[in-house]
Amino acid sequence: MYSLAKRCGAEFFGTFWLVLGGCGAAVLAAGFPELGIGFAGVALAFGLTVLTMAFAVGHISGGHFNPAVTVGLVAGGRFPAKEILPYVIAQVLGAIVAAAVLACIASGKLGFDLKGSHFAANGYGAYSPGKYSMVSALVTEVVLTAGFIFVILGATSKRAPAGFAGIPIGLALTLIHLISIPVTNTSVNPARSTGPALFVGGWALEQLWLFWVAPIVGAIVGAIAYRLVSDPALERA
Repeated sequence: MYSLAKRCGAEFFGTFWLVLGGCGAAVLAAGFPELGIGFAGVALAFGLTVLTMAFAVGHISGGHFNPAVTVGLVAGGRFPAKEILPYVIAQVLGAIVAAAVLACIASGKLGFDLKGSHFAANGYGAYSPGKYSMVSALVTEVVLTAGFIFVILGATSKRAPAGFAGIPIGLALTLIHLISIPVTNTSVNPARSTGPALFVGGWALEQLWLFWVAPIVGAIVGAIAYRLVSDPALERA
């Protein structure tokens, strides 16, 4: 097994790539006149970041890139609780550095206003892309994170085909974004939410609590659901 420092380093770079790739697609490419990639393109970008980094460093750290995934894996009996904090710190730092790089790039466009832009931050109510309520946002983030953890636990089971877990996990994240970008701009990842929120400030920081609470609750729910349908003895076989 790799040392904790190396595993946290892998989590840092994996989360950096997720935020830079996914949020970068949203900020730089989604609304570009005539050639913009739109919601579908942003959803695919997020899925591709997880898919590529799962194969690049998943063998080092497990490829969490998300505090909710780390918590869900602990709840699912796949990860030691004592390592939650260092993993989460590495993930959040990776997200913040990625948001800083993205802010630097985006600020090079004439007329770009970081504080006045959405900057791929997550929100509800007036700050939801589709103006969905806080309750809608809460339900969306809990349910979709639960589904994400369910897929992750199933795809990484010892009973699943070996070496292919990154594919269904990346596709699951793409599907999640296709569903929920209009509702919350899609979080299911507290680190991903924290990076942009720190640069937007104001409303984004005020609403950030939901994008920590809901994904973590959802992750625990998803882990419990998977444990109800799986057989621990077979999972370890």
